[in-house]
Amino acid sequence: MIYADNAATTRISDTAFAKMLPFLREQYGNASSQYSLGVKAKKAVEHARHQVAIAIGADASEITFTSSGSEANSWVIRGIAEKFHNKPIHVITSSIEHHSVLNAFLTLERSGVEVTYIPVGKNGLVEVADIKAAIKPHTRLVSIMFANNEIGTIQPIAEVGQLLKGKDILFHTDAVQAVGYIPVDVSRLGVDFLTASAHKFYGAKGTGILYKRSGIELVPLVFGGKQEHGLRAGTENVAGIVSAGCAIEESIELMANEAKRLRKMVEDTIEGIKEKIPSVRVNGDVFHRLPGTVNLCFNGISGESLMHLLDLKGICVSTSSACTAGRDNPSHVLLALGLSEQEARSAIRISYGRYNTTAEVEKVIIEICNAYLKILGNC
Repeated sequence: MIYADNAATTRISDTAFAKMLPFLREQYGNASSQYSLGVKAKKAVEHARHQVAIAIGADASEITFTSSGSEANSWVIRGIAEKFHNKPIHVITSSIEHHSVLNAFLTLERSGVEVTYIPVGKNGLVEVADIKAAIKPHTRLVSIMFANNEIGTIQPIAEVGQLLKGKDILFHTDAVQAVGYIPVDVSRLGVDFLTASAHKFYGAKGTGILYKRSGIELVPLVFGGKQEHGLRAGTENVAGIVSAGCAIEESIELMANEAKRLRKMVEDTIEGIKEKIPSVRVNGDVFHRLPGTVNLCFNGISGESLMHLLDLKGICVSTSSACTAGRDNPSHVLLALGLSEQEARSAIRISYGRYNTTAEVEKVIIEICNAYLKILGNC
């Protein structure tokens, strides 16, 4: 099997798996328990919290663990609505956000919150000037994703942070696709909230991360015990949290070399396919893009058909976000770029990761070209 859908999820790293395993079998104590087994679990959670904090330039007290990036996104957005529930609320986001963000805002709209959706250009980039123009006296939150999950476009988060500096407006970025792949420093970015997910950077599934800048209040997500600074009650997923800390530390260490390697793999893939299929088109920004992700349109065919033929050859790619798989609607991200519905339906996403090889890239190129010609021959 060739797994080329790392934007959906990643294989847990050997190191992270080895680190988490004892907390499922031998050291399985509840991190809130006061005896030695529980104390060991608590120390492991706090060590992981420090690892995450160091990786993104934060303080450990600013890190809260959740069950997923989606949970963390929803918590921030709905929490801000509760914080200002007795005041007029206006929020700003982009038209290409992950559905965990968009659906949270849609829910708020139904309750009377005013939401502005900033459009993107053909390259998938948000214009900072458009955000500036959208700000109103009652704007409470701006939420712009760091890197898009379908096309890999990296947004000018630091510039947005600079725009909002000194304003009484909170700033959130969904960095699920960015953390572990490109440098992330919350101080430089100027964000108040940042969300991430361990399974995107070779940690275990079931562990999300919320960075909340010190001094900012957020309504508790779950009520009960005092876990996670009293903000999220419930027994901590110690094993998953340990994997997150280990995986993010490992990803930071490997980042520079991995970025170069993945970028080369993507470039080779584009060039190799274009040699056989000149009409293929890259969606999103060519330069401001995650190193291992590329989204391609193939004229005259269905991306879903291409995906299924590749699957028969043991190659895993996707047509859109895993969170929207199975829906008939074309990608909202590609439509936002100005593509027609037919063009959007012809796209696939290839996202390489740490365990992909050059030989696999060559195989991917060959099988995509063969599958494309087969589909055209049957049309």
